[in-house]
Amino acid sequence: MSTTKKRKSLGTFGILLCVLLLVAAVSWLVAGKPYTDAEGVEQAVHGATLHDILMAPINGFHDAGDVIGFVFCLGAFLAIVNKTGALEAGIQALVKKLHGRELVLIPILMFVFSIGGTTYGMCEETVGFYILLASTMLAAGLDPMVGAAVVLLGAGVGVLGSTINPFATGAAVAAAGVDVNMGKVYLLGIILWLGSYAIATWFVLQYAKKIKAGKGSILTKEQLEECQEAYGGSADKNDVKLTGKQKAVLWIFGATFVIMIFGFIPWMDLLGEEKGLALFGWSEFLTGNPFGWWWFDDAATWFIIMGLIIGLIGMENKGEMSKTVCAGVADMVSVNLVIALARATSVLMATTGLGNWLVEASVTALSKSGMSAPVFGFLDYLLHLGLSFLVPSSSGLAGLSSPIVSPIVSGMNWSVETSIMILVAANGLINLFTPTCGAIMGGLALARIPWATWVKWAWKVILIIGIFAAVVLVGGMILL
Repeated sequence: MSTTKKRKSLGTFGILLCVLLLVAAVSWLVAGKPYTDAEGVEQAVHGATLHDILMAPINGFHDAGDVIGFVFCLGAFLAIVNKTGALEAGIQALVKKLHGRELVLIPILMFVFSIGGTTYGMCEETVGFYILLASTMLAAGLDPMVGAAVVLLGAGVGVLGSTINPFATGAAVAAAGVDVNMGKVYLLGIILWLGSYAIATWFVLQYAKKIKAGKGSILTKEQLEECQEAYGGSADKNDVKLTGKQKAVLWIFGATFVIMIFGFIPWMDLLGEEKGLALFGWSEFLTGNPFGWWWFDDAATWFIIMGLIIGLIGMENKGEMSKTVCAGVADMVSVNLVIALARATSVLMATTGLGNWLVEASVTALSKSGMSAPVFGFLDYLLHLGLSFLVPSSSGLAGLSSPIVSPIVSGMNWSVETSIMILVAANGLINLFTPTCGAIMGGLALARIPWATWVKWAWKVILIIGIFAAVVLVGGMILL
């Protein structure tokens, strides 16, 4: 009689803890190394102490407090919407209407998300869409991985090919300290954006077709059952009819997300502060900040307001609203624990000075190596892939790296524009899978997809996109 042993693997929390301990170990190895902080003051890396490590997850909660508050309020909002039954009925009605044409949704939605990525760096704002798209795709006869991929790869390839994104391209250009031809930056951004979008969309469509053909999901039967239980309802109900109240709830539900995205778009940067305020200043009555200056506290407030409105319209028993809100908040506890622990790594690097030293030392060493432009470009790309794992923030990496690289590239009469997009593309590629990004870990946790399963599924398409980006960027160093 043979017995099959279950393979043991690290869960999300275990992986994040290992990353945290790895960063601590590296800080011990390079303790005492000098670096210059943001104020221009010379500092030295110090090895992580026991209390630095133990306090990092708690400080991660503080550092990610705005995102965590947003996720809690999102949980309350979704719980109220689910209580009305409108979302489940709406998804089933959509699936029935598409009637075998569900695959059409994939390229359309991925393109919409990619526009958000290339224009304003849509990332954390996508968290709420993971469970919505995962449940929709599951109901459509696909699986939650398709839904998560539509969100993560869709927005992610847009960020990788950022054009007018002020948090990536804008931050890198502002920190460069040299003249930059924005036309060339936009050209490279568009090529990277649309090329990566085409690759990612093709890959997701091929997987979706495989699911449709009954060739199996990467998720286990147990994982699919867990997803179905978490999303609620049954994927087999195609005879559900929407009531008038449910239709109203769905319209409000959709408008809630559209207005949230509208509030996050940095209109003041895109249009200029004077024109931006003239057009959107009226909207500050909602949260105190007009559209264009919204952040997670504003979005959290907006979700609570709209959740209460939806509850008053769609819930049969209004007395259950507070209980429903508490249940929705409780559902997000594990998601927020993941976000806090993911942020703990960044906190520890900032506390020890490791992040600043790594960027400064590696970029300076590369720039002094004396090599041809295309070789420099390729090695600079590899370097920023590694740095982006430790500093996932595009604006943070731009502030550390661009002031060092750009003047040296300019002095060599090479393409500064390409060096800027090298930073942006490398950071965007790593943020398709890095466990140090709270938005990715939180979104996958909402969709009930383990991080290790995501990497197992997505590594091929990420590698192909990475190679494509490398070819474009090395070509940019030669031609621009």
